Formats: sequence, structure tokens, C-alpha cells
Amino acid sequence: MPGLNLGDEFPNLQVDTTEGRIKFHDWQGDSWGILFSHPRDYTPVCTTELGRVSQLTGEFKKRNVKLIALSCDTVDDHNGWTKDILSYVGGSEDKLPYPIIADPDRSIAKQLGMIDPDEKDETGMPLTCRAVFIMSPDKRLKLALLYPATTGRNFDEILRVIDSLQLTAYKKVATPADWKSGDKCMVVPSLSDDEANKLFPAGFEKKEVPSGKGYLRFTPHPK
Repeated sequence: MPGLNLGDEFPNLQVDTTEGRIKFHDWQGDSWGILFSHPRDYTPVCTTELGRVSQLTGEFKKRNVKLIALSCDTVDDHNGWTKDILSYVGGSEDKLPYPIIADPDRSIAKQLGMIDPDEKDETGMPLTCRAVFIMSPDKRLKLALLYPATTGRNFDEILRVIDSLQLTAYKKVATPADWKSGDKCMVVPSLSDDEANKLFPAGFEKKEVPSGKGYLRFTPHPK
């Protein structure tokens, strides 16, 4: 992802969308934000993905997360395709609950490193890959994922990641493999045992390892 690393400020893009022209930072406001791209409108995997996100918008809203999609199609294409997406998921609304950015010249895709060199349109131009960018309320990039066109994303996993990012942003914990909200967390290595005991009234459990280094410390989810 050239020019953009974790912790960098996400660009204040000025873009045309299905909800009109927006400035990205104004659109995000004080919320968390997710920009997720897809290769092309009127394609099978993309239809299932945007339909699934429309079903999960309530879960994202609970977490104070705003959603915006993007592909290399025009606003008119996005608006026409929306009817197919809503029909696929059985929705009764006449528009998606989040905007879609138009990027027909691939300028945004190139800027953010979202080009899939293996997928091209009929003119030979490359398509956008399946990217996910998660931004905190201060507009900093907190997570980036890139998927190829052939692999649809699991948006329940992205909700899980949001839960981890939001928890670890405010509590001195990390989340272990396969963690889900409510599970035990891990005390960050920068805390001493004494500091951890003060921060976590429920205490912590230390797992012994052959090295003798006491770095595996589990504590109940800090509410």
C-alpha cells in the first residue's frame, strides 16, 4: 500500500458517490470509518458482499462505524446495480444504507494501492481488489486488508476486528488468536505485574512457558 502505513492519516478524499460529492473527513466525522472496495458492479461475489454489509449495518452502527464502498464503476452503474443487491438479500429499501464511491479512472485505487493486476475489464484496464481500510475517529489508519477478486470477505470477521480495535484503543490489553468480544484478553507486555494488578481488579492468570518468561498473561474482558 504505497505511501500509506498503519497510523498514517487517511487521505481527505473528495469523491463522487451515490449520495453526492463528499469530502472523506467530513463524511466520517467523529465516527470510526470503513472503506471497502470491490472489483466491479454487476458481478457475483461483489453482489453477495455488498448485500451482506447492508444486512449488518445495524451492527456497525452500534459500534459507531460508518461504511463506504468503492469500485472503478460510475455512479450510474452503482445506482443501477443497487437494485440487484437489494433484490438478492430480499431488502425492501430502494437504496443501500451506505454510499458507494465512483472511481472510473482508478485514481483513488492507485493512490491507496487497491489495484488487482490479475483482474482486468474488457478494455484491459485493471480492476480494484477487495480492500478493507479501517480508520479511527482521528482519521488514522488502524487496519488494512487486501483480498483477491476470487475470495469474498467475511464481514463477521471485520466486526470482530472492530471490537478488538476499539477495546485495545482504550484498554491496555491485546486480543489473542480467535478472540471474540467477551473472551479473555492479554495484558500488554509494557505493563509490569504490579501495574497490571492495579489496572485489572479481576486479576490475571500467568501461563508458564519453558523459557520462564512470564509474558503470557490473561485477564477477563475489561468492561
